[in-house]
Amino acid sequence: MTLTASTVPAEARSSARPRWRRALRAWPAYAAIAPFFILFLCFGLYPTAYSLVLSFQKWNGLGAPEWVGLDNYVQLVSDETFLLSVRNTFVIFALSTIPMMIIALVVAAMLNNAVRYSTTLRIAYFVPNITSVVAMAILFGAIFGESFGLANALLNAVGLADVKWLSSPFGIQLTISILITYQWTGYNAIIFLAGMQSIDSEIYEAARVDGAGPVRSFFSITLPLLRPTMIFVLIVSTITGLQSFTEAQVLTGGPSTTNPNSGGTGQGGLTMVLYFYQQAFSHNKFGYGASIAWGIFLIVLVFVIISWRYSVKREDPTR
Repeated sequence: MTLTASTVPAEARSSARPRWRRALRAWPAYAAIAPFFILFLCFGLYPTAYSLVLSFQKWNGLGAPEWVGLDNYVQLVSDETFLLSVRNTFVIFALSTIPMMIIALVVAAMLNNAVRYSTTLRIAYFVPNITSVVAMAILFGAIFGESFGLANALLNAVGLADVKWLSSPFGIQLTISILITYQWTGYNAIIFLAGMQSIDSEIYEAARVDGAGPVRSFFSITLPLLRPTMIFVLIVSTITGLQSFTEAQVLTGGPSTTNPNSGGTGQGGLTMVLYFYQQAFSHNKFGYGASIAWGIFLIVLVFVIISWRYSVKREDPTR
């Protein structure tokens, strides 16, 4: 049997056409998305790959890099200052993330029940997240200043002694944590609010019929159904919290020629990213700085995986 053009299915004739013709017809779409991939390749993928190569080298920014293999990572594991920065970062993360999530849940519940000015209140809570972190850090530095700070003035007004907010390791960590909590509480509250509003109202109506009050409904209905949103907030907070930098840099003064070991008193505010900045851009140890950056990446990745595994509800006990 001889096949003619009329007997060949249209799909077969279309697939037999040269692919380059279909690609040529779709060039406007490729041209539209090309800028993103070009920029990502130049300013995202290539620097990331080069930093990995640089982490195996010794380079001060001048001359040719010297290949040192795993020496930078061996030094990193035994670097007491880096280990101190890891501990500081996790302390700040714990002091900020836990209160932030609790306060954000409460604020979201209040906004969910707000009858009037709900839009205005949402904007007000979201403003700190879009405000310059440097500006907020300068403001918090004035509020928690020891000589004329508002925080100590309020403590003295109720008969309490001054607190060394910015001149003791734990005081610095607590101040940074308060700043991070203030910055991200409204943002996470809006996310929690979106999750709460996606819950079917019929579930609450059935609970009220069964005699459940607001508190019982919150703990028995809202929190369980809000679990996916809480996991998302926890993962995002982990990624951002373990990479805190600007808050510590501004509040502690940052590295300088007179203060090469930044982090404030006792290096209490020395976070992992601040230590990376110190080594790479203050001491010009770009190879060692790259190894610190990849060390931070691995720490964040491991902690995110742990948070995910212990937060997700496992319906299958064999998993």
